Amino acid sequence: MFNRDIATLNRISDTVGKISLEVALAQPGKDFGLLPVNCMLLELKDAAAKLPPEINAGVKSALACVDRVFETTGIFDEASIKQLTDWSNWMNGAVLDGLNDRPIKRFAGAPAAAPTAPQAEAELVLDIASDGELLVEFCSESQEHLQNIEQGVLVLETKPDDAETLSTIFRAFHTFKGGAGLLNLLPIKDLAHELETILDLARTAKLTVNKEIIDLILAGGDTFKRFIDAIRGQLGGQNAGAVICVPTLELLLQVRVITTGGKPAATAAPKLTVATETVVSEPVTESVLVLDLAGDGELLVEFCTESHEHLQNIEQGVLVLETKPDDADTLSTIFRAFHTFKGGAGLLNLLPIKELAHELETILDLARTHKLAVDKSIIDLILAGGDTFKQFINEIGGQTKGRNAGAEIRVPTQDLLSRVRVVSNGGTAKPAAAAKVASAPTQNTVAPVAPAAPVAAAPAKKAAPKAAAKAPVAEKAAGGSVVKVDTLKLDLLIDLVGEMVIAQSQVSQDEDVTAIESQRLTRNLAQLGRITKELQRNAMSLRMVPIRSTFQKMTRLVRDVSSKQGKQAELILHGEDTELDRTIVEEISDPLIHMIRNSVDHGVEQPDVRLAAGKSPVGAVHLSAFHQGGNIVIQIRDDGRGLNPEKLKSKALERGVITEKDRLSDKEAFALIFAAGFSTAEVVTEISGRGVGMDVVRRNIEKLRGKIDIESVLGHGTTFTISLPLTMAIIDGLIVTIGEQRFILPTLSVRESFRPTKEMLTTVHEKGEMVNVRGRLSPLLRMYEFYDVKPRTTDPTEALLVVVDNNGETRCLMVDQLLGKQEVVIKSLGETFKKAPAIAGGAILGDGRVGLIIDANSLVSLRNLNKAIAA
Repeated sequence: MFNRDIATLNRISDTVGKISLEVALAQPGKDFGLLPVNCMLLELKDAAAKLPPEINAGVKSALACVDRVFETTGIFDEASIKQLTDWSNWMNGAVLDGLNDRPIKRFAGAPAAAPTAPQAEAELVLDIASDGELLVEFCSESQEHLQNIEQGVLVLETKPDDAETLSTIFRAFHTFKGGAGLLNLLPIKDLAHELETILDLARTAKLTVNKEIIDLILAGGDTFKRFIDAIRGQLGGQNAGAVICVPTLELLLQVRVITTGGKPAATAAPKLTVATETVVSEPVTESVLVLDLAGDGELLVEFCTESHEHLQNIEQGVLVLETKPDDADTLSTIFRAFHTFKGGAGLLNLLPIKELAHELETILDLARTHKLAVDKSIIDLILAGGDTFKQFINEIGGQTKGRNAGAEIRVPTQDLLSRVRVVSNGGTAKPAAAAKVASAPTQNTVAPVAPAAPVAAAPAKKAAPKAAAKAPVAEKAAGGSVVKVDTLKLDLLIDLVGEMVIAQSQVSQDEDVTAIESQRLTRNLAQLGRITKELQRNAMSLRMVPIRSTFQKMTRLVRDVSSKQGKQAELILHGEDTELDRTIVEEISDPLIHMIRNSVDHGVEQPDVRLAAGKSPVGAVHLSAFHQGGNIVIQIRDDGRGLNPEKLKSKALERGVITEKDRLSDKEAFALIFAAGFSTAEVVTEISGRGVGMDVVRRNIEKLRGKIDIESVLGHGTTFTISLPLTMAIIDGLIVTIGEQRFILPTLSVRESFRPTKEMLTTVHEKGEMVNVRGRLSPLLRMYEFYDVKPRTTDPTEALLVVVDNNGETRCLMVDQLLGKQEVVIKSLGETFKKAPAIAGGAILGDGRVGLIIDANSLVSLRNLNKAIAA
């Protein structure tokens, strides 16, 4: 007899039926159905914990069968299909036997527990000719993820249940899996998937993190590190095209023991080996670069800063050349970028960079003088050069900040140099043959070696910070002179201007000053106010930078994702010259990357599907920025398949995000994609399935005091609209009073304000007080209860209601009085108020009093106001 949990039994029965269907459709020699069956068995394993041990053992037996398929051929054979068919038949009978109090027989279809021959480790062969550019980017981005894993593990050793750290490491493995899946690096993808599963179990409190699990996570991070080193080596010309033997089998088995409820054994550190072909070739001596940080620290910082703009010009120019190979302006722009690289590298004695820049500059000069026709092979060379320079800049920038200061930088440029020289001498650009398996790399990277002797490295480490803090350097530029200033000095200036604005406002509104009846004093104060506001406006403009560079990076992203998925998509940019606060520009990059990747991945259909729907085979993704109502608006709009609100509601109901009682509008259904862990994918794959990303996107946008809205028409596309403040230093807000206290509501979140009538007020069972606003019920929040303030009145009909909005959800905030609208300088409230609910900061008002800035987005998101008040 066992617990007759009807919901659990229905779910088990439904899952077993789905597995039976997948197995019935499976064919020997095909991988169809393998991933869905694996995912459903893992889901079934959790539910089976409530059932008798015979059923639990049977589920584990089926999982073992699927694991054997994964670890060997990766495809179903006749024996595995028969075992799973027998198991599903047995499972249906076992559940019925248990319900009817009959004895349950153990599953007899598992193979005998005879010792099996050890499985061979997976082997990896890189397709450098096709994926060189993406591999370089994968290696570059992986460094940050490896650091996040390593730092997160240190936190988990003292705080094993820290939710934020678990989520950070989970996202790192999830990103590894996605990137590896995109590049067909299957051993990396498989290991990342298994480690991600452990983190998913831990962050959902289904698994307790202990020393053994921490050791496994560290071992996984070390294995990935060795992967990256091996891939970088091949990109740099070391054993290019060789087979990389990936020692993941032991670690995979240990991880799977954990996910099935066992305890791992101690794991030995994996040793990654490379099986090389026997190829007779001349040894290539790469150049070695050693930086003079003590003497050239300041100039190296300047060189790195300027180089980012040149790299963007090269990358954007190449994208233009793919469609307009003879565009004179673009050729000249890329030429000037390489020419400037050459000059700066020559000045700093960075000879390998100077040499490569000179050769690439020669190709561009031949192209712009019509002595050379630009084709795909030449474009690949230019891209390879740009990516090589990017690796240089990352390494040099790291050393100027103290990382590996004084270490040698090995510069793998020889192969690329030889190919470029072939072209400049009239030959044909082609990848250099290195080994039998694949062509030599089209991309190069910088591989740092062990640091130099401690005596030489010590002074260099001290030199880097001094270089960054030197006086600003002025240079002539088109339209006037440009002065480069340390950002810390700029922020200090803006803070002081803000303080001056507050002081001026305090003086002009002081009761002793306003009591003086003097027209001259009034005129002088008015003039001071005008000058102060103008000074503030100009000071704030120093923080503003165009969003162009962030937008242009997305063009490469769309190109790479669509190309890899066999889709046709183009990114159309609007308003690249729109200026935002530099902090916002830096922080908005990651959310944009995720959303645009989603637009191509989930929104844009395959060409044949689009043609069948009467659309152009080429999908369009529009990225726009513009001013609206004193704010900045960024829109991502695609003409893809759109969102299906009914499917979203159904999936949310299935996962317990909503209940049967909830009646959601289409707009509210669209907002469900921002729920943590929410996904409409049926199975977890390397691209999607766990619902990771969109909740982080919303959180990052709200951190910038912005909001995001969704509009979608099924079959026609989706539009994401992000509204952001112009600057992070000043907020435009409505000043309201609650009792004797003053609060500031950001105008970006305010929809309207009014005094309600009795007919507009009602009480809904289990939802509390509601207000009928234009035919729609919105919860009433009595703010005096929330902030424990004595109000002027407790009757809503004698107070004011301010309607705030976030992602289509509204709340009516009850306040005593609306004093007016004002721009205020935001002040941090420090650690004391860091966890205060719905408080974003404070501001000093004109009369010298402090007003608390209400975080309306957080206030709307609170599901249980009474619980928040009690806390």
